[in-house]
Amino acid sequence: MVELVPTLLRQELARMAESDQRMDGRARFEAREITLETDCLYNAEGSAKVTMGKTIVYAGVKFEIRTPWPDRPAEGSLMCGAELRPVAHRKYEPGPPSPESIELGRVVDRGIRESGCIDMASLCIVPGEKVWGVMIDIHVLSDGGNIFDACGLAAIAALRTAIVPAERFDVGEDYTLKVKGTPIMASFTRVGGRYIYDPSEEEELGGDERIHITLGDEGHLHSLQKGLRGVFTPAEFTEIFDVAQLRCAELRKLVANQEGN
Repeated sequence: MVELVPTLLRQELARMAESDQRMDGRARFEAREITLETDCLYNAEGSAKVTMGKTIVYAGVKFEIRTPWPDRPAEGSLMCGAELRPVAHRKYEPGPPSPESIELGRVVDRGIRESGCIDMASLCIVPGEKVWGVMIDIHVLSDGGNIFDACGLAAIAALRTAIVPAERFDVGEDYTLKVKGTPIMASFTRVGGRYIYDPSEEEELGGDERIHITLGDEGHLHSLQKGLRGVFTPAEFTEIFDVAQLRCAELRKLVANQEGN
């Protein structure tokens, strides 16, 4: 029975793909309704909540003073971790970080890190002695599909509203974290033989390989992650890259509007 349900679901998704349909009525590259809130966690220096259909995630930013890495004595550090607990979905189990949670944290981390939106040199307090460590903690409250995009959006929104708590650590006055740019992730999954944007839980279960694309403000590609088995052609990548450009621009405006509130 465990194998039967995905098989039947795949068959139904393939049937619907023949007429370019999706189970929830969306167009192939149409997103679910998205809401973004910031400053929603009282115990974080920066925070954000993203609701994307039935998917709900939180991201919180914390700071610590640490000793810099020996090979980068005048640069701070960035760490991103994600938690997937049974409260988010019955497929997750309690215990140490799972491969899924590790992958989620790394994909989000890579998109932000490779964009260079945080100047690590600006996090230096005393070269060789003290630097700021920036930690992004992601918690998935409900996995209704496409947690990668939701977590990536929450993470950058939390960073862009974060306040460095210098006064608490007695190293100066508090100030807003300097973040230049807004890297945004767009995820696609092959369902029924064609790629679709913002997959739902059912589409992920009955789909195949997936692609996560993180783009910067000027449309530059900062990271590209492919998950699961399968390949995509140059024509397919060109198509989804064009869609990613449009969707990332829309989400970037959403972040900018939230900052202005």
